Amino acid sequence: MSTVPALFRHLVDDASMFPPGNLPLEAAVAAHHAHLQSAYADLVGTFVCTDQDLMKVAEAGRASEPLRVSVVISGGAGGIEPVVRWGDRSKDVEVVGVEVRLRDEDDLSRNALRVVRACDDCLDEETAYVEVGLDGAWERALDVVADAGYAAKLRTGGLDAHLFPSSTQVASFITACLDREVPFKCTAGLHNAVRHTAADTGFEHHGFLNVLLATRASLDGANTDELAELLDTRDGEVLAARARELSDDQAAGTRRWFTSFGSCSIDEPRTDLTTLRLLEA
Repeated sequence: MSTVPALFRHLVDDASMFPPGNLPLEAAVAAHHAHLQSAYADLVGTFVCTDQDLMKVAEAGRASEPLRVSVVISGGAGGIEPVVRWGDRSKDVEVVGVEVRLRDEDDLSRNALRVVRACDDCLDEETAYVEVGLDGAWERALDVVADAGYAAKLRTGGLDAHLFPSSTQVASFITACLDREVPFKCTAGLHNAVRHTAADTGFEHHGFLNVLLATRASLDGANTDELAELLDTRDGEVLAARARELSDDQAAGTRRWFTSFGSCSIDEPRTDLTTLRLLEA
């Protein structure tokens, strides 16, 4: 029986090759295999790599079981099918998802339509996460994603302050996804459990526990202002107590929509959860 509570199972996608982690490819793959053999293995989600690194990841990841990967597409909609078809032929990786960022902010919905049509042509069991952004007519683009039955992706940080959305923006995104019944994942800047100000950069980081609980609150009828207040909460003990109150059914319902987040570190979120006594040491 898993020692990882339902709220956190397979929550943390391994994006250790991405900034600011920047772990070398072979070391990242080896570390991922080690995580999967650990007592906290059920905390770990898929291994995240770019389409440019996929073949090298496959070579490094050769094992008795294919390495489950989610692939960040660097070349737009046209790059989706080659990745999926190559994954279908590979014995060393299983492409379980593709992640595509919409780049044409002047016409996001048309860009989204190109992406979902490309996905329709080649996806079977794989999941597509479309990063619609939070600028321009992003909600119209999200409508396209919703109509196609795919998932969304939210960038919650990065290497510059402007890449960190406000709590109100995150709350609006969560509300918009749930209103449209669109699952979502997060990426960047979310490797700690609780909202905090980074000591080295001064950036305001969202907490993944805040986002989990805001998703639950939205499902329970909270409005955007209430979600933003929860996302702004910096008291880890308060958040942990609220998380402990959730039933397994409530946890599963939350995770149906907030599926995972990419983190350049597996150890940081794990350490935060053990410190908050939400995960066994």
